[in-house]
Amino acid sequence: MQNRHTGLKALTLVILSTFALNGCTFIFQKGKRNDYERITQLKSQISELERAKAELEDRLGKEISDKEVKIEMLEKGLVITFVSEVLFDSGKAQLKPDSFQKLDKVANVINTTVRDLNIGIEGHTDNDPIRYSGWKTNWELSTGRALSVLHYLIDINEVGPGRLSVIGYGEFHPVESNDTVEGKAKNRRVEIVIVPKTKKAADENLE
Repeated sequence: MQNRHTGLKALTLVILSTFALNGCTFIFQKGKRNDYERITQLKSQISELERAKAELEDRLGKEISDKEVKIEMLEKGLVITFVSEVLFDSGKAQLKPDSFQKLDKVANVINTTVRDLNIGIEGHTDNDPIRYSGWKTNWELSTGRALSVLHYLIDINEVGPGRLSVIGYGEFHPVESNDTVEGKAKNRRVEIVIVPKTKKAADENLE
């Protein structure tokens, strides 16, 4: 029995360190059956995400090879990163027609393999100030781009709107230095994040 609890604790730490989400914390109580059930559910979700990652890598093989798309498992979930130029013209938030097929491939996996998981859409820019495009700041541009992806997923691919959320980070979450042209290009991006479900467990039965 002691070995089982030790192994369970270790597994819990691995799962939580891999998919720790801001503001979402588990409070485990020794000997409670629902703790084990939650871990089982998380393991199932991780398996779904791994399967989704493999499917997306297969469907988007050319785009990944051309460095237009990157797919990786991060702390916040499974992240599909599109370079902004793949989806939008410079300074614009209207999707380019040749981006539709790429987003359709993602939507297909969202609607099948991970149909029970929520999706976050994050817009990012480089730190060049807005001059000519009519947007007030990079906040508005990044949010507008994320919203365009959201509406395409809802209107064209019938992704349930209750599963989707949007945030625009502007220039404030760079992945590379903005001191180089290459770095700026990587910072201009839209991330579609497939988020594992977590629940905050309240300690209702204090011992």
